[in-house]
Amino acid sequence: MCPSRAFHEAPLPLFSGDEAAEVALTPGRLPSYIKDHRQRLRARFMDGGAQALPDYELLELILFRAIPRQDVKPLARRLLDRFGDFNRVLSAPQHRLVEVDGVGDAVVQELKIIEAAAHRLARAKVMNRAVLSSWDALLDYCRTSMAHRETEQFRILFLDRKNVLIADEEQARGTVDHVPVYPREVVKRALELNASALILVHNHPSGDPTPSEQDITVTSQVQDAAGVMGIALHDHLIIGKSRDVSFREQGYL
Repeated sequence: MCPSRAFHEAPLPLFSGDEAAEVALTPGRLPSYIKDHRQRLRARFMDGGAQALPDYELLELILFRAIPRQDVKPLARRLLDRFGDFNRVLSAPQHRLVEVDGVGDAVVQELKIIEAAAHRLARAKVMNRAVLSSWDALLDYCRTSMAHRETEQFRILFLDRKNVLIADEEQARGTVDHVPVYPREVVKRALELNASALILVHNHPSGDPTPSEQDITVTSQVQDAAGVMGIALHDHLIIGKSRDVSFREQGYL
């Protein structure tokens, strides 16, 4: 068995001028000013799309479905204050979401439905397509699925002889700063899928995608093991919060 290696990686005020007042609401009919606020937000979204709304208002639109008869703006504020931005709210693990006052099963479900839909849409744009001709879509998919995770994840993208993406699999999960990697298992799975090439992808939860020495060493080990079997390693991508690093572009491969 090839020895295990691990990758290591070397809230501001968001709200002003809100429309709906922050008041506790009694059960019953939704007050007209809250109803009007919801209608205005929905109309702005339909007219201008997501770019017409700041994060907290887009989050409100999701919360409307989970909490139909309350002012959800305070909850949207608490979620963004806790996690930092819209994407991190969606990707936050359930056990951390429920720590926020006002978050129950219905809210978690709505957030996770949106997250799953985003992942599936991004994945559909790259699966069974030539990677080199859809590289931007591939990066978008990796960012969508990995950039805001709180722990490291190591994924393998398997390509056929025409560089068409035939499989995307999670090989391992780790902690906040490392994930175990087994080069032998990577190559074994590539042979099972009859893959001709690989792209490695993992994230740095800190947000800084700068490769560590261990990242570089393990990548070299995978490249050597794959090369013996005639399998090419096209790239290794490290995904950070706002930028990513390509080993190929940086000259590590």
